[in-house]
Amino acid sequence: MKKYKITHLISADFEATALVNEDEIDTNLNDLKEYKKPDSKFNFTMIKGTESITRTYYEEHGENINDSTKKRIINK
Repeated sequence: MKKYKITHLISADFEATALVNEDEIDTNLNDLKEYKKPDSKFNFTMIKGTESITRTYYEEHGENINDSTKKRIINK
């Protein structure tokens, strides 16, 4: 019996939070320094209800995953 891998590409809103010491940012100048953009230092939580599927495709499981000719897009 064949197996298929189903992949959904999803767009959603996330909350990114980080706890920092006062010497890591400048509150007088509103300078977040190394925390201006969220990265691995932050914890991410998806906001429930904001997700939407932007694309879905499926492919036979076990095939070369780099062979994009085998993918069947079913939703754009």
